[in-house]
Amino acid sequence: MPQQFDASTITNLRDLGGIALVGNSAVRPGLLLRSGQLDRLDPAADPSVAALGIHTVVDLRTEKERRERPDRLPEGARLIVADVLAGAFSRHRAGDAPAGGEVPARLEDVLGNPAVADEYLGGGKAEKLMCDTYRTFVTSESACQAYGLLLTTLAEPDCGPVLFHCTAGKDRTGWAATVVLLLLGADEETAGREYLAVAPAVRAAFAPLIDGFTAVGGDPEIAGAILGVRPAYLAAALEAMRGAYGSVEGYVRDGLGISDAAVDRIRARCVA
Repeated sequence: MPQQFDASTITNLRDLGGIALVGNSAVRPGLLLRSGQLDRLDPAADPSVAALGIHTVVDLRTEKERRERPDRLPEGARLIVADVLAGAFSRHRAGDAPAGGEVPARLEDVLGNPAVADEYLGGGKAEKLMCDTYRTFVTSESACQAYGLLLTTLAEPDCGPVLFHCTAGKDRTGWAATVVLLLLGADEETAGREYLAVAPAVRAAFAPLIDGFTAVGGDPEIAGAILGVRPAYLAAALEAMRGAYGSVEGYVRDGLGISDAAVDRIRARCVA
């Protein structure tokens, strides 16, 4: 089973190690970690985090997110930027409705005005928009480049323990974890359980935002759709992957540009 850390300065920190793979194997512990943003990381306050020996941090956030809440890196770690939603904010103006792909990077903006949120996201539109967002994780050029960079990093012989993250650690990070697990040999049911398992940590981390939104009249269903993880979201991405590439191997090879040799290196390192 994956280990979830009780880290006070990192949201939703989890080690994928221990997740079962086909053939009576499992993900090797201590190598593949996922989380939310690292802007409050304090190794002194979280010695268990310092003990992880994180060597590489892959930041999946946008330039705007990185500028507003820059990562605080573990000592000695290198930072790799892999912007899944690159360019989304160059098209955005204040007051614009969120487009598919932008929501994970605009959580506070999207939930900042209940009336606007209800206009654009009420009546089930929030869940539909999130499904559209997950499809862009598979189809957009920026997402393919970002997830390809993550896998390229994992294939490096000296990458060490890798932590990949976005803001909440549930959407961009959730798809990254799903792809890695499927590539290593997890079945979709196992990968889906890991995807959904982050829900309590995300809900706790964003409780002030949710409470503030609902306190001024915001629809709890909208907040739940935007800040939750739902099977329909992951299903949308998996359907897009299968429709375009047939399998995770085809997606990784043809969509992300990762060679079979690199995949073999990732599996050799990360499968126990």
